Amino acid sequence: MYPQVLFQNRRPDRVATLDEYRQSGGYQALANALRDFTHMDVRQAIVDANLLGRGGAAFPAGMKLMSVAEDAPFPRYIVCNADEMEPGTFKDHVMIHADPHMIIEGIIIAGFASLAEHGIIFIRPEYERAAGVLEREIEVARREGYLGQNILGSAYSLDIIVHRSAGRYICGEVTAQINALMGKRPNPQQPPPYPTAKGLWGLPTVLSNVETLACIPHIIRNGEQWFKDLALTKAGAGTKLFAISGKVNRPGCYELPMGVRLSEIIEEHAGGMLEGSDFKACLPGGASTCFLTPEHYDVEMDFQPLRDIGNRLGTGAIMVFDHKTCLVAATLNLIEFFARESCGWCTPCREGLPYIRDIGSKTDRAGRNISPCSRACANTSGAPIALSRLVRWGRLKVC
Repeated sequence: MYPQVLFQNRRPDRVATLDEYRQSGGYQALANALRDFTHMDVRQAIVDANLLGRGGAAFPAGMKLMSVAEDAPFPRYIVCNADEMEPGTFKDHVMIHADPHMIIEGIIIAGFASLAEHGIIFIRPEYERAAGVLEREIEVARREGYLGQNILGSAYSLDIIVHRSAGRYICGEVTAQINALMGKRPNPQQPPPYPTAKGLWGLPTVLSNVETLACIPHIIRNGEQWFKDLALTKAGAGTKLFAISGKVNRPGCYELPMGVRLSEIIEEHAGGMLEGSDFKACLPGGASTCFLTPEHYDVEMDFQPLRDIGNRLGTGAIMVFDHKTCLVAATLNLIEFFARESCGWCTPCREGLPYIRDIGSKTDRAGRNISPCSRACANTSGAPIALSRLVRWGRLKVC
């Protein structure tokens, strides 16, 4: 049994209470940070822990905080991205319902590191119950002195609100989310300037994923080396929430060490393939990652090992397909999603994705006619992967 860090207070039927969180060491990291650390000390600790973003991009969380200039203007903002709309991904939803105070503490500490005065949790509209849980526990934290003016008697002040998204997949992208929060059309914008320099209303804004922020209290409380030692790979750090779905016996969300092998996740934790099903392929990190085939069944599920084979860990949402699944049909289902969710601002995405969908729908069951359209949407980073991965694994029997 691997150590449970983020899920240490997870209950099968209810949300962990503030008292339960404090009994497991909750808010000790915040007290330590405000008493013994400068905001730059917190930033450096997160850098040294090698915490990579858990929302899909794997950007170093400490470097993001470091990019907030010391002479940057105020007020500053810390935003928690709970707009979990990547197909197959549900880890943040589970995390919110498991231990909301861990997320709240992580936001406060990250806010202190960036000297932010305002905190926002941006959550997808379908997560209404989760939004209610967060609002309730934020009020509890406020009453206990963890939020508001002069937190725990310190000179630092921060409050948090929950913002419900109006919907759309594109709102999960950092710059699009900032536009959405300002009431603008949620179109992504190509930096520079970066949000940590000019984000919400032109002011410094740090935006991080739910899981990423939940890791921060444990780094501050237990140390950078402790966090790195949780991983099974030499270059890895921490644990990872893997959301597993598809043709397995026990789909669900599991906290496992970074670097655990794909075969172990499927066979031991997810209970193996369904009876009568053989492993054909999986998506290791959501719809914007490439298929892993049987030759990579034992790959270490960490950022670098997957990069080494030309793939990405993404969000850690593992979608498992069996030998009876037509991967052309599965891919077209995802392309249909991306085509529908395009913000429509840029021509390659707006026009290219429906074109890919239409060409792909005419593809025969042998997988022919896919290759000519694999670059139809070259200027977008994630959506065309759904079809190009079929080209890449063309030797795979897709149907």
